[in-house]
Formats: sequence, C-alpha cells, structure tokens
Amino acid sequence: MCVGFFIALLDIQIVSASLQDIGGGLSAGADETTWVQTSYLIAEIIVIPLSGWLSRVMSTRWLFCASAVGFTATSLLCGWAWNIESMIAFRALQGFLGGSMIPTVFTTAFIYFEGQQRVIAAATIGAIASLAPTLGPTIGGWLTDNYSWHWLFFVNLVPGIFVAVVVPMLVRIDKPDLSLLRGADYVGMILMALFLGCLEYTLEEGARWDWFGDDTIRATAWIAGAAGVAFIWRSLTYGQPVVDLRALRNLNFALGCFFSFVTGIGIFATIYLTPLFLGRVRGFSALQIGLAIFSTGVFQILSIPVYAWFARRFDLRWLLMFGMACFALSMWNFTPITHDWGWEELLPPQALRGFAQQFAAAPAITLTLGGLAPARLKLASGLFNLMRNLGGAIGIAACATILNDRANLHFLRLAEHLNTANPAATDLLQRLEATAAAAAGGDAQQGHVAALKLLWSLTWREAQTLTYADAFMAIMACFIVATVMVPLMRKVVPPKAPPADAH
Repeated sequence: MCVGFFIALLDIQIVSASLQDIGGGLSAGADETTWVQTSYLIAEIIVIPLSGWLSRVMSTRWLFCASAVGFTATSLLCGWAWNIESMIAFRALQGFLGGSMIPTVFTTAFIYFEGQQRVIAAATIGAIASLAPTLGPTIGGWLTDNYSWHWLFFVNLVPGIFVAVVVPMLVRIDKPDLSLLRGADYVGMILMALFLGCLEYTLEEGARWDWFGDDTIRATAWIAGAAGVAFIWRSLTYGQPVVDLRALRNLNFALGCFFSFVTGIGIFATIYLTPLFLGRVRGFSALQIGLAIFSTGVFQILSIPVYAWFARRFDLRWLLMFGMACFALSMWNFTPITHDWGWEELLPPQALRGFAQQFAAAPAITLTLGGLAPARLKLASGLFNLMRNLGGAIGIAACATILNDRANLHFLRLAEHLNTANPAATDLLQRLEATAAAAAGGDAQQGHVAALKLLWSLTWREAQTLTYADAFMAIMACFIVATVMVPLMRKVVPPKAPPADAH
C-alpha cells in the first residue's frame, strides 16, 4: 500500500521540472501546459475526502485495488497523449482514480499496528508523504533528460500493476457495505466537489490572472465560497455526512489538521519555489534542477532511524515541536539567497529541511489519528490528508502572488539607486557601454542602448531573487505559529483494540 501511496504522491510534482518539455512535445503554450499539473491536483483534492466513505462501501482492499488499476491505466494514457487536451483529461482521471490510495494507507496502518509498531508505521508513512513530492522533480528531470517526458507516466506501470495484484491478496481488514449507497449524502458530495474544485482552480490560476481582476477567477471564488458554506452546514446537520467534520471537536484532531495544513505549505511551496528559482534565475535544465534539490530527500531518509529512536523515548509532542522549529529555521537559512546559488549553497538549508520534515510529519500523524476510534478513522483520515494538500495549494498560490507582486516593488527600489549619483552604477554602465559598443563596431549609441538593456536585465534578476527570500520568510512565519501551538496538544490516548477479524 505504501508503494501505491508513494507513486500517487510522486505524480503531483514529477511533471513540475518538465512542463516545458511536455508543452513542446504536445505543441502547447505555457498557459495550457500548467493544466497538466493543475488538473491532477483538482481531481485528487476532490477524491481524497471521499475515500473514507468509498472504503466503507467497497472495502479498503477493493477500493485500493480499483484505485491502483485506474491510476495505472490512466498513466499509460497520459504517456500516449496525442495533444494537450487529451493530456489534461487523462491527468484529471489519473488524479481522481489514484487519489484514494493516499488516505487509506493512514487508516490501514492504525488498524494493523499497535504500540511502538504504530510509531514506526507513522514514521514510514510520514517519510513517504513528504519524500515523494520532494523527489518528484528529481526523478522527473532525470527521466526527461535521459529518455523523454513520456516516461514520467510509463514509470508508474510496473509498481501500479504490482500494487493492484498484491493488495487484494494481503489486505483484509473490512468488508464491503453496499447498503451505504442508499443513505449516502450525494448532495454533500456535489457541494464538496464544487467547493474544492473551484477553490483549487482559484488558488492555482489566481496569481497568473490577477486574482479578482479576472472574471473567471472571480466566478470560481464566489462558487467556492457559497458551496463551501453550504457543504459545512450540510456536513454538520446530515446524519451520514461524506466528511466527518464533527471530528474537529477533538482538540488533537483539530490541531493535527492545522499542523497537516502548515506542513503541506512547507513541503509543496518549497518544492514549487526552489525549481522555479533554479530555472528562472540560474537557467538550470530539468536534470540540473532535480539534482540540486535531491539533498532534501537524502537527509530525510537518513533521519528516519533517528526519529524512530527518539520516538520510543520522548513525548511525540516535543518531537513535533522540534520538527516545526527546525523547519522554520531551514526557511530562515534560505533567506540570504543570491542569484548565483546552486546545489552547494542550497545543501545546508535543504538538509535541515529534509531532517525537519520527518520530525514534523510523522508525530503529527500519530497524535492526530492515533486517538480516534476505528469507526471514525476512515472519514477523519480523508480530512487530515485533505488539509495537507489544501495547505500545499494555498501555499503555492500565496508564494506565486508574492513572486508576482514583490518583484516589481524590489525592482523599483533597486532602480532608484541606479542613477548618476551612484559611482558604482555609473562605472558599471560605462564598462557595459564600452563592451557593447566594441561588439557593435564602435557605434556608441547602439552600445548605450545595449548597456541599458543589460543593466535592466541584471536589476530584474536581483529583484526576482529578493522575492524568493520574501516567500521563504512567509513560510517561516507559518511554521513559527505552528511551533508555538504544539503545546496545546494532549498526549494521545490509544483507541480500543482492532476487531478480531483484522488480519
């Protein structure tokens, strides 16, 4: 199940470093190509909270099997896509059909394991949850550079078939209950799909289209708001809601969902920012970007046994607090970023982030879900995972807005100092003019124009770099708030033993 969990999460970011190659292969523009990632995210974020109800109807093993089969088949179709429209459609299906593999892993782990085994299981799942999106650009970049973008999807075929065959043979923890189809909250499902789908679209596309200055963004935001209010009201008043919002009455669960939200911001927003910086400012290729950010995954893997040792001996709340604080510190270490940062400069903050991810994700899973009764675990797990993905969507949208808005501000502030009263700026401009004039055959006027263009380009590069520091600072602030709130959590009280037929 963790194999399926890994490939479903990996595919969120596996295309991020290769969108330009996909667009070129399908003769699509940049605006269309972004939908290769957006369509997957929208579909996945809709199905994740539905997975608890679906697992009760179909049983965990058959839902997971169907999800793996659907994910594998649509992965093949994505690799065979003949134009951008077919790619977007297949990616949406891939996200929708494969999304159920994510929350069901959490549920199953807490049914299978008890005591210290539960801590190890949570550590494993937490590592995968943050490692898969981190490794996505690295694996995607390597596949694109060495083979072609088609292999971003074909790579899922072998593990997908393996999961679809083996999971039904091994996982028998519950039985299907088709009677739930009669009293299901279909109205709530429609409201939830409208709410999450429109919200995800608004967050993903808002920064590119000037937010509420665009008619479509304004319309989807209104629909998301109205459907969201109606969905919450429906979930709190209906007898058998599709998502168990009442679980938020449990303080640990409510706080855990908040920590899952913040962790989603940290994981997905940094994976968004770092490749973007390396591509736009440094001009790195897909493979170079992947290799530059690979260190995060390496250090997270190395931290797993360290976390397991501490988790057996210390209160998980303090490990969670330590992880959140280390994540904030890693973001602080990103803020001195300059235009010439490469893998060497990125290594220390990324290493600390990889270490922090393990200590932030794993204890939050145990503290949040470990105290819930098995009857509520399935529906609550969907909500917990939804919060992580929602945090990632909001984090990416906020960072994109910061990059758009702050770049112009930094450019104007830098430009104010580039005048005749600044000896360094004057000297640089004269040297650029001389070089450009020599290249233009001694034409001083042409050299002056070329020098001004180059000076503008250098100033814009530095302004862009400063905006990345602003974005990392904003993420740091989120983790500082989360760190302060950790002591509000209570020690987890283990639920009753699992039923006798769980084997």
